[in-house]
Amino acid sequence: MEVYYSQAAEFLSKYRIDITQPSFQLAAASIVFNPTYWNIVARAEYSTKILTKLAFGNRKLGCYLLAISIFSLGILRDYLYEQALRDQLVCPYLEPVWVKGIAAALFAWGNILVLTSMWALGVTGTYLGDYFGILMDHRVTSFPFNVSNNPMYHGSAMSFLGTALWFGKPSGVLLTVLVYVMYSIALKFEEPFTAKIYARRDAEKQKKAN
Repeated sequence: MEVYYSQAAEFLSKYRIDITQPSFQLAAASIVFNPTYWNIVARAEYSTKILTKLAFGNRKLGCYLLAISIFSLGILRDYLYEQALRDQLVCPYLEPVWVKGIAAALFAWGNILVLTSMWALGVTGTYLGDYFGILMDHRVTSFPFNVSNNPMYHGSAMSFLGTALWFGKPSGVLLTVLVYVMYSIALKFEEPFTAKIYARRDAEKQKKAN
């Protein structure tokens, strides 16, 4: 085991990645925590209405409380990510101007996907309002959902990658991989559950119509 650890450390060091840095570990922990948090809390809300109860029975206010917490944790995660990059070494392979061009394009396109998806969905659509019983009438199929099934997650991952490349930090690329993996895991839980919520709504509508 020590041999494998030594080889891994040597490989990472070669590409200017130091995973022993506390700032790197904090950023990684935040990346793992955030989607875990909102999935657990949203499921708890769906099962027990805990946030709605805390919001005096107002489910929209409960959703806003969750939105504030998710947004705040996202700001903290981004701050920790930036701090982690500052403490890491620059890789000369990522310093050419054309890499900066790719970085800028990724960051710009990623932010377009995130911001336009939030605009299309609104606050409750973006921040798991369906777990509160705040359902959309129709599935959004306009931009950016006509170019990506999950533009919020894809755009966020692209922004992380763009930032890493801009500053020439392979450690940021590694953290971006973690971001993508965590979002992929989150979708394994979110997509089937959301589909179940809407299927139940449609079944109830059909029942009333008959």
